[in-house]
Amino acid sequence: MAAIAKKIVILVLILAVPGFLYYLLTAKGKNRYKPLAIYGQKIVAKTGHKFHGKYIPDTIYHQLPAFKLTAQDGKPVSDSTFKGKIFVAGFFYTHCPAVCSTINRNMSYLVDTYRKNKMVYFTSITVDPQRDSVSVLKKYADSFKPASNRWLFLTGDTTSIYRLARQGFLVNALKESDDDFIYSDNLVLIDSEKRIRGYYKGANTNDINRLTDEIKVLIAEELRKVDKPLY
Repeated sequence: MAAIAKKIVILVLILAVPGFLYYLLTAKGKNRYKPLAIYGQKIVAKTGHKFHGKYIPDTIYHQLPAFKLTAQDGKPVSDSTFKGKIFVAGFFYTHCPAVCSTINRNMSYLVDTYRKNKMVYFTSITVDPQRDSVSVLKKYADSFKPASNRWLFLTGDTTSIYRLARQGFLVNALKESDDDFIYSDNLVLIDSEKRIRGYYKGANTNDINRLTDEIKVLIAEELRKVDKPLY
């Protein structure tokens, strides 16, 4: 029983106290974790920097473009909403078959897991904005009884959403008919610099577990930008 209680305390600290997580993932100023990949097109810049006396060209990574959508509470949401934040994004529509419910149940699990960490947000973006109005999204969102107000269900105009999916998140989104949509079942992990750091099958338990862990890794990466190493 004592061992179980100890594990519970450690888990709570990891989720609630970012500094403790940072301590677990760093030691004497060195990484104890493998950095996450950065997805999308990479461009070698004309600028650079020196590392251990060697000149290294800077790299310009793919970033999400500016966007403006509306959340289930009617409030505007844009790329600036997530400034300095980590967020997970997924696509769905409220009247879709079982797969959307499975993905959003898994998203609900993630929301609950990180409900105390204000650094992490979650977004579910409809691919059927013509039917998924703010009021429809509000009713749908409430059905999950979200543990945090940082889970945003987003709608907007079709052109903006599809362009954001394809050119921003680099996933597919296409309407074939009123009741048939082609869209990615991936959840996408975005860092504070609007870069894509991971793709995860939203209905796959193993991928959800991997995403849960890699959010922690990304939190530690963000904290390394502002915190001094702990000894």
